[in-house]
Amino acid sequence: MQTEAGTPIGAHQTESTRPRRRTIALLVGVAVLGYTLDQLTKAWAVRSLQPGVPKPVIGELLQLELVRNPGAAFSFATNATWVLTVIAIVVIGVVCFIARRLRSWPWALALGLLLAGALGNLTDRFVRPPGGGQGHVIDFLRLPHWPVFNVADMCVVTAACLIALLAFRGVGIDGQRQHDVPDDAS
Repeated sequence: MQTEAGTPIGAHQTESTRPRRRTIALLVGVAVLGYTLDQLTKAWAVRSLQPGVPKPVIGELLQLELVRNPGAAFSFATNATWVLTVIAIVVIGVVCFIARRLRSWPWALALGLLLAGALGNLTDRFVRPPGGGQGHVIDFLRLPHWPVFNVADMCVVTAACLIALLAFRGVGIDGQRQHDVPDDAS
């Protein structure tokens, strides 16, 4: 079936949705990869590491140490685990909502990482003891003078840095650069 101009119906729509589909595919691919890596490394850490017994990987620079974390980084909100669960659920919802307007590859990467991290730690909140949205997150990577963390945390921090950089550079979700608005008073 064709329009009056002889173009197949849906051709314009297909052309305009192709970049969106690719950015969504990137977001989903990054999220799946990050989430899978997070869950596999946590399963390995639980099987292979003993709590409180650090294993040097690169001397004192990088060690592996199993920690079951009821809170967030720096032991923040250890008595309010359910708040962290709600925040992760909200973040996932916001990413899914924003993805409808997504046209930017860098934003797709950043949001995919954010989604991977939120899902990774949220999974722990539900499947690790004590469960019910209050489970303890598995952390196992230790750097000097830094709290023990995991792959999901790396995804969230990297996403936050990318989002800050994109915002600073004025790149919108749609990939368009936001230009300075001239003053009307000039």
